[in-house]
Amino acid sequence: MTEHGDRTPVRTAVVGTPGDRRVTLFAAACARYGLPAPAVVPWTRVLRDEEIRIEPGTLVRIESPGQDAEADALLRGPGRPTRAGGGAAWHAALTAGLERIRRAVARTPGAVLLADVDEIAVMFDKRRCHARLAAAGVPVPPALPGPVGGYAELRERMDRAGWRRVFVKSAHGSSASGVVALQVAGSRIKAVTSAELIRGGAAGAGPYEGERAGSGPRGDGWAGGGPRGDGRTGGGPRGDGRAAVELHNSLRVRSYGDEDEVAAIIDLLAADGLHVERWFPKAGFGGRVIDLRVVTVGGTPTHAVVRAARAPMTNLHLGGVRGDLGAVRARLGPRGWDRVLDACARAAACFPGSLCAGVDVMVGADWRGVAVAEVNAFGDLLPGLTGLPGGAAEGLDTYAAQVRAVLARHVPAHPPAGAPAGRPSTGHPSAGHPSAGHPSAGHPSAGRSPADHPSAGHAAVSHAAVTR
Repeated sequence: MTEHGDRTPVRTAVVGTPGDRRVTLFAAACARYGLPAPAVVPWTRVLRDEEIRIEPGTLVRIESPGQDAEADALLRGPGRPTRAGGGAAWHAALTAGLERIRRAVARTPGAVLLADVDEIAVMFDKRRCHARLAAAGVPVPPALPGPVGGYAELRERMDRAGWRRVFVKSAHGSSASGVVALQVAGSRIKAVTSAELIRGGAAGAGPYEGERAGSGPRGDGWAGGGPRGDGRTGGGPRGDGRAAVELHNSLRVRSYGDEDEVAAIIDLLAADGLHVERWFPKAGFGGRVIDLRVVTVGGTPTHAVVRAARAPMTNLHLGGVRGDLGAVRARLGPRGWDRVLDACARAAACFPGSLCAGVDVMVGADWRGVAVAEVNAFGDLLPGLTGLPGGAAEGLDTYAAQVRAVLARHVPAHPPAGAPAGRPSTGHPSAGHPSAGHPSAGHPSAGRSPADHPSAGHAAVSHAAVTR
């Protein structure tokens, strides 16, 4: 059992949802290094503002609330977990909970919080995160400044910017909830999203009651319309006797070509705030578009997975598949791969208080340009995925790499005997982290990512199913 210098066993705790895979994977990583099972502080206790009990000297990890329906209701308010929206309330409640955790750790003698709660809050605000990355010179797609109030304003500002293709994102969404890939060309319009628009459903009705709008794969998906110019919104209480509309997450990407439907979707999402980026054309490989999720530990990229899809959104729970990382690296070449890892390391450097981050990085259609799409506070749920071959975390999954880094930093005199060592750290300014100086050092090759997708088999997607 790993101990402090005074022979006191190392204690860990995790704020999470009991039984959630994130919690059990972290516990398994602790056991691998000879640590006692971590104490679990339920998110529901935190969100109800109940007493948070932490033993003195505990190393405290913060996990995602996961897919717990009770936690989701406490974060967003009552309603069906599949509903899209409520992100502003979710973010406010999460931020308040994070502050309670910070205070509880601060008043506990010898306890250490293994995360920066302010950085988590920024990563869950797409507008602030994008602004921080851009200010640091990290390559990101251009974004419309300031708030975007709804569909009519969006179209007006797109016209002024000369943009015909944009990604519209809920300011506080995750798992592609509230993401719309929007294209306009003259009087034609096309919106691709996993959000399902339901007309005529009573308040609180499930996503499969009422009349569905949109379609699945439908060829080019274009339909007529053109700017309405009447200022009407498509969502919310209409007051004109027409049926109300609701927006729900689903596991199916669908296209909308009717402008009234597209306007309804954008207006519903705008209530929680929007972040709008110019469309970044992504590289194609094997008949699909691709991007990468790169996990950083201690600021250095340690794990990577290719996500490939036929739709603009590559999320694996929406039908994306794991691509061949070795083949993509070969196509990029050494310099291209270095550009990818450098962008991820620079993005992680914007959050120096965060042990781990999941960076979503896009490769341009020309295979030269690189842009960071998002930085995720809880982007390490990649079961079975081990570190890049030849790299600092080779042979370790994302959780084991983090536990090793925590022990090296906080219990340097007593490394866990018999635990998997990975590769030694050399030259990184954060001593003890599984890093190797330059982010691309020690990564000569990488093979396929074998892990099953964490959301496989789920019938619906909740806003709380955060992977960031």
